[in-house]
Amino acid sequence: MQANADGMPKLYTRKDWGAVAPKRPPRVLERPPDHIIVHHTASPNVSDTSRAHAFALSRQIQRFHMETRNWDDIGEQLTISRGGFVMEGRAGTLQAIARNELVVGAQSLHHNQHTLGIENEGTYVKDEVPAKLWRSLVETCAWLCTAHNLDPATAIVGHRDYNDTDCPGDVLYRKLPRLRREVARKIGSDARPPEDDDVDSEASRRSFLARHRHRGGRHRP
Repeated sequence: MQANADGMPKLYTRKDWGAVAPKRPPRVLERPPDHIIVHHTASPNVSDTSRAHAFALSRQIQRFHMETRNWDDIGEQLTISRGGFVMEGRAGTLQAIARNELVVGAQSLHHNQHTLGIENEGTYVKDEVPAKLWRSLVETCAWLCTAHNLDPATAIVGHRDYNDTDCPGDVLYRKLPRLRREVARKIGSDARPPEDDDVDSEASRRSFLARHRHRGGRHRP
């Protein structure tokens, strides 16, 4: 996936994938997120990597969130398909990022008012992350860290770092140290070459959170 001159990855809007209007206007905070939360969709690891499938995925997620969970809109701010297509999630996300602000999502209980969520298609408990998805995830995180002046070493976390969940799966979670390094290299904040994937123990994860956990808070979805 090629990024634009401003570092923004090729990204498809809600209009592109056929989103329906949210039940209520999005809530926008006049400050940036302080963390980027990596999720997986916990859906089948399909072989269809087409753009049409990616658009259908976003529509499916939005229907589930709005009709089954009764949320105002799709929960996360961004979605990446297994084919590497990056799509806008919650209404107003792209405009908020451009203004260094945050659209409040519904992707991490008690932590929606300071985090931005990226939903990655698939289940990564045992299976490897597709190369196209991984490249898009690196590009997207690099763009967000630049847009919001975030340090990838501390800003990029997994859903399980905040909530009692298996998300984003053991395989993807173990790759987060590598993701932080690759994003840092891409934005020029770390010249070290990427190393082999790190295995974060529960003890090291708790230590990381104790150092870097930020403010939380409830909101209606």
